[in-house]
Order: sequence, then C-alpha cells, then structure tokens
Amino acid sequence: MSIYVYGIIRAPQSPVHEDLEGIGDPPRPVRVLRRGELAALVSDAPDQLRPKRRDLLAHQRVLAEAGAGGVVLPMRFGSASPDDDTVTRVLAERAEHFLERLRALDGTAEYNIKATHDEEAVLRLIMADHDDIRAVAAANREAGGGTQEEKIRLGEMIAAAVQAREATDAQLLEQALQPMAKTVSTGPPSTGWLANVSFLVDRGSAERFLAAVDQFHQEHPHLELRVNGPLPPYSFVDTPSSQQAEGGTAEAFGAAAAQPDG
Repeated sequence: MSIYVYGIIRAPQSPVHEDLEGIGDPPRPVRVLRRGELAALVSDAPDQLRPKRRDLLAHQRVLAEAGAGGVVLPMRFGSASPDDDTVTRVLAERAEHFLERLRALDGTAEYNIKATHDEEAVLRLIMADHDDIRAVAAANREAGGGTQEEKIRLGEMIAAAVQAREATDAQLLEQALQPMAKTVSTGPPSTGWLANVSFLVDRGSAERFLAAVDQFHQEHPHLELRVNGPLPPYSFVDTPSSQQAEGGTAEAFGAAAAQPDG
C-alpha cells in the first residue's frame, strides 16, 4: 500500500490530533513521519485515488489542522510515495530546501483571486469606449439589423475588444493588489476566468489586503471576483529555481495534477 503525503512541517511543531482523519472511505488516520528537523503528515493511500470532493476536503482539513500549529508546506492533492522509508529519505535529501521554504512561508497565507466579466457591464463599457464599434452598431440598426456579413463584422469587433479588455483588467487586478502581498503567482489560463492570481500575504496584513480587494471591486464593478483564502500556500511551496533544478516539492512525492481550490 502506498503512502499519501499531505504536507511537511517542522518536527518540533505541535503534532496533529491523534484522531485526525484523512482521505479514503473509510477515512485513513493521519500520522507523522519524522526525519531530523522535518516531519511529513501522511496516511495510507486508497488503492484508487480520485479527486472526489470528500477527499479534496479531507486533504484541506488536514492542512488546516497542521497550519493552526505553525507553518506547513502543503502538497498538491494526489501526492504519494511508495512507503514510509521513501518519505523520510526525501525529507533528508531535500532538507535544506524544505527548511528554507518553511522559513520563507512562516506567518503567511495564500489568497487566490479569480476574475471574470459581468457581460452586460463590460459590453456597456466597450460601446462607450469604442467609436468604431458604436458606428458599426448604429449603421446596422439603421439598416434594419444589417447583413449577415455586417453582423459578423460587428461580432468580431466586439469579441476583440472584450479580449483586449480581459488582458487589461487582469493586469490592473495584479498591479492593484501586488503592493499588499509578499509575492504573487499567476495561475495557468483556464476557461471562464480572465485572471487567476494567487497572493502570498502576511497573516497580520490580511484585513488590509481584503480591504484592497473590496476597494478594487468598487472601482471596477464590471468585474466579478471570487476570493478564496486564507489557504495554505499551495502556489508558493517551490521557487522557480528549485523547480528547475530539483523538480517541484510535490513532484518529489509523485503529485497528481488536481489541487484543492478553496
């Protein structure tokens, strides 16, 4: 049976509750594997692991428990190892990197913000800002709707303007909130979102950061924002240099692609 890895903590850190349950049906008990200054939170892994909501929530619950007692390096959902010895060997081999990341992330939390447009509101902005689009739309109306070719042309003009506005708004969001964060991580493009950005924030500055989010939304009401946090710092476990030189932290344990999304 393989070993499921939730995260890495400092060995002296307060251990999790003995009755803490992890993933699986029935849930597997969580235990701690120690090696030197580090410890890994693990449980036995189910034979077939799928990103079901129950297990995603269990993964997050274990990390929340660990994070309540100090900083934790969260693994992505699906991180697994063949056995206990492999886990402790990875802790020993990458101890310097893990300890550096624990120091860097101490006292922080991740806030992930996804943004999309309110379609009606952004169309009003585009019509107000683009004389050429207004002119074509007006000509089509005067012509009783316009020809099919003219309708297609208008649709293409609007689509291009929306795409440009998405890029501009994504940049504005990051620029507005970056000063309140220690660092920023831009997530991969995904369908339905014009921005997917994670901010590493000092826990003592969280209220100020969230107030800045509210202020940004008030200034840009055509944007719809989804804020998730505070989260374990999933997006900041590895630095770019460590990813290139040694492979990602989660990849050291064989991480799946799925990740909890607060």
